Amino acid sequence: MDIMMPEMDGYEAMRQIRKQPRYRQLPIIALTAKAMKGDKAKCIEAGANDYLSKPVDTDKLISLMRVWLYR
Repeated sequence: MDIMMPEMDGYEAMRQIRKQPRYRQLPIIALTAKAMKGDKAKCIEAGANDYLSKPVDTDKLISLMRVWLYR
């Protein structure tokens, strides 16, 4: 989930996704280009399972996807 989206930011998008019962278990990895102190906590609070800052380390992203998709 990209946090900096044009019409609805990623935080709100995650909140809306989590409101839907069928998506409560959907793994969400938040991505942000403007990594600031407290961003990870804010993303987790909004519904993300994990967090990465850009530029994305592809190996780390794949590793996180493996963790969250196989739970």
